[in-house]
Order: sequence, then C-alpha cells, then structure tokens
Amino acid sequence: MRRILVLTHTGRSDALIAAVDTCSRLRQAGLIPVMLRVEMQAVRNIPEGENLDVEVLGEDTSLAAIDLGVVLGGDGSVLRAAELVRDDGVPLLGVNLGHVGFLAESERPALQETVQWIVERRYTVEERMTIDVQVWRDNRRIAHTWALNEAAVEKANRERMIEVVMEVDGRPLSTFGCDGVVMATPTGSTAYAFSAGGPVVWPEVEALVMVPISAHALFAKPLVVAPASVLAIEILTRTDAGAVLWCDGRRTIDLPPGARIEVTRSSKPVRLARVNQTPFSERLVNKFELPIQGWRGPVEPEDRETATTALPVITPAVQVIEPRHHEPKPEPKTLPGPEYRRQL
Repeated sequence: MRRILVLTHTGRSDALIAAVDTCSRLRQAGLIPVMLRVEMQAVRNIPEGENLDVEVLGEDTSLAAIDLGVVLGGDGSVLRAAELVRDDGVPLLGVNLGHVGFLAESERPALQETVQWIVERRYTVEERMTIDVQVWRDNRRIAHTWALNEAAVEKANRERMIEVVMEVDGRPLSTFGCDGVVMATPTGSTAYAFSAGGPVVWPEVEALVMVPISAHALFAKPLVVAPASVLAIEILTRTDAGAVLWCDGRRTIDLPPGARIEVTRSSKPVRLARVNQTPFSERLVNKFELPIQGWRGPVEPEDRETATTALPVITPAVQVIEPRHHEPKPEPKTLPGPEYRRQL
C-alpha cells in the first residue's frame, strides 16, 4: 500500500486540524498516512485528533517506503520538510496555510480536492535546484551545509556594517560595506533575494543570483550568473564587525572576520509535486495580487489574418532611422594641375 507522509505546523491549530482531515481522507481512500512522532502527539492533543490512526516515521516505516510528502503550513514548513526528505528524494506537495506560500501547490479550501489528486496520482514531480554552501577560515573548511532558497550573509550587529568582497568564478568584482549579501537559487529569487531588490527568476531557468543588501557602493547591483559558476563572499578584516550566515532562514553559522563563504550548485535537488500546471507568471499574479486590469492578451491565430475588404488595407510603412552624421563637404570645382591638388 502507498504511504503518504503528512507533515504539519504544530504551532497552529488550523494546521493540526488540517492534518486530521488529511490523514482521515487518506485512510478512507486506502492509503496509509505517516507522521513524525512529535507531530502525531501534537495532533492527538486536540479533540479532533484523539483517535488519529497513523504510522510513525522511523518506527513503523522509513522514508524509503514513502511515496509522497504532504506539507501543511507555509513556505517555512516546506523548507523544514525539505531538510527531512531531500536525501531520500521524496517529493513534497505543499498546502498553503500561511501568507504568500510560493512553495505550496494548493490552498486550504482545496484540501479535499488535493487529497483526491494524491489518491489518483494526478500530479507531476519537478526538481528544484539547491545550492551547496561551504565556509572557510585560514584555508580550513569550518562548515558545510546546503539551501533550497538562499544562503544569506548578514551583519551580526545592528549598528555596524560588514565589509565584504564579492567574487564570481574566482575573480573579485567589488568591495563595499553593506548589511549583507544574498546568494539564491531561482526558487529563492521570490523570497529573501526578492525583498532585497533582486530579480524574479523563473524556476525553469538554471541560474544563481547574488544580491547585495543596503550596500554603500556605486556598483552593487543584483547579479544573475551561470549555474556552473562559483559565488563567494569574503568578510574583510578592516574592522572587527562580525557576520552570520543563514541558510533558508533555518540553519545559522557565525562568521568571524576573514571568513570566506562559497556557494555552488548542488548535485542533489529537492523534488516538488505539482498538481496545478499553471504558468509561473500566473502564480506571481495570484501570490502578489498584482494588478492586471486592461490586459487584452495576445491576438488569436484565427484573428491574425487581415480581413478581405473591397478597399485596400493601408498599413503604416516601417521606417529605418539612420544615425546622425555630418553633411559631406561639397565636391571641389575641377581645376587643372597643382591648383586642383591644392583644393583637394
């Protein structure tokens, strides 16, 4: 029988109730719901979940036997779930109970329909790029981790900027004081990097993004580089200002002056399940509630032919604009011998 891992936000009552609803529907459909012990106990503490019938991950079954993970919460819950299942390649399907929920695939009102899609396997799985993050000090690696969204180098103290060198592919680009630098994946381009003024990168685009935060510099623009590039930030020792590294807002490392942070594409992606095959542009509009009034849309193929009429259809001619130039000198009058050459 198929086993579905149900992961929920234990600090929210609506998430606990949604977990009870999800597990009950999965049982009714003949699937086996699985939960973490700590989350199962939290669900059983509410009246609706007292008789919850689930298997416990790590006791009754393992991740190798899990067909799909359902995450009930916001983007933070999806990031936490990704830490759990990434090594085993279990795909995750997020049900948004938070605010924006860019990583979620459906909303709470569509939970019943979402469970039905899971039962009928009406979903596809896509792989999202992750990054490998290494921290070096005095030629020695002092930390190694990863991120799905971003690795953010930030100042440790509110009152002091950090001095950094920004580097791509082993070559320095610029030195400046700043509040931090975000190095993100396309998935993370709509998270911290977006808030810092970075570009929105479509998930299908393979690239890495580097975005300075409040940089005191003339050249401190967001950069989009090749996925095979190596991004690096070095914390300068001009001052004793400390920094901190945050990966996906969950894993943190203190960075002393002189630390070097290297970011590369990881060989191990996170797998996300998709049930709505809507374009990413539509997701942007829905999540950010962007104004689109007045949009007419592309011309339909059947409407692109010019209608046949009795009168000729006159269309404006295409104009070619030449660059400005000086008027040529007038041709000299033809004179014989040396006088002609002197005029030339």
